[in-house]
Amino acid sequence: MSLKARSLVFDAGVVSLYYAGVPSVKPYFDRVFTGKSRGFVSEVNLAEFYYKTVGKKGAQTAEVWYLQLRRSSLRVVAPDESITRQAALWKVKGSGLSLADCFALATNDAKKGILLTTDLKVKEAAAKTTVHFRLPT
Repeated sequence: MSLKARSLVFDAGVVSLYYAGVPSVKPYFDRVFTGKSRGFVSEVNLAEFYYKTVGKKGAQTAEVWYLQLRRSSLRVVAPDESITRQAALWKVKGSGLSLADCFALATNDAKKGILLTTDLKVKEAAAKTTVHFRLPT
């Protein structure tokens, strides 16, 4: 997938990789932060990022990172009727996808972008519109 995509949708795992300093995701965030691409994250995926960060790094770190994202040029997308319905349809057809994954996919459908994910099941569900990043070992 091209780094030059107009719209990029980030799942919680890729946001976590950014905060972990993983170099492979940085160019995508840089494109959003410099205005070269529009960046989106589902409200549901932002909640997932927040609770997982609390569990791994503590509430204070989670709060700081959460507020940084909210104040950045990354646009937080609240589910509306269309995205909610599409997420439900992804859940019906996607074997083993979490509901948060389905909201990421539905948000990507709505924004007609490229979904950046760490979840192989998401990549398999929508291979043509996703970029998969491996978690560091």
